[in-house]
Amino acid sequence: MQIAIPIFPRLTALDAIGPYEVLQRLPDSELIFVGHELGNIRTDNGFLGLAVDAVFEDVPSPDVVVFPGGVGTRPLMKDERVLTWLRQAHEATRFTTSVCTGALVLGAAGLLEGLEATTHWGAYDILERTGAVPVATRVVEQLDRRIITAAGVSSGIDMALRLAELLVDSTAAQAMQLMIEYDPRPPFDAGSVPKADAAVMARAMEYSEKRH
Repeated sequence: MQIAIPIFPRLTALDAIGPYEVLQRLPDSELIFVGHELGNIRTDNGFLGLAVDAVFEDVPSPDVVVFPGGVGTRPLMKDERVLTWLRQAHEATRFTTSVCTGALVLGAAGLLEGLEATTHWGAYDILERTGAVPVATRVVEQLDRRIITAAGVSSGIDMALRLAELLVDSTAAQAMQLMIEYDPRPPFDAGSVPKADAAVMARAMEYSEKRH
């Protein structure tokens, strides 16, 4: 089973690496990072480099696509090379998925037209303009369309565990959860917009602006 994770300049690292940590443990699977050209790319803050293993055209029919997000998705929404690859790959995938603003690229490719989908809370308006119906849900499944979208960043781990269940079984997914010791107990309860007070929201927007 071939799992393709597109990577590109200014992606959000955990969007790709969170699902990678889960899915690379699937039995009989090959996980490959695909991109425009071989070599390293830099994530959204420029600190971390990731390596592209194969160009898009070399991976035409993956079994699974996990499209991560980040500010670097905005140019991809008009990148016909990426959109054509995604449309063609989706024809044969078992599942086409996204994390965070990776959903914007799925939407730009026409895969989310009229469907409920999710993304980072700061990008609902952009997602809606692609024809999707944004919902504030951590993971949104459209199993009849073989599409799963996850909300911001950390939700990609939740999505990957659900994907592991769909691809193998629930015991496999729980074993992977145990292996990565994914048992979150955060010290604060501010992980979604309704839970964040005005001061937290203002600080989040300030930090977000610095990344752009």
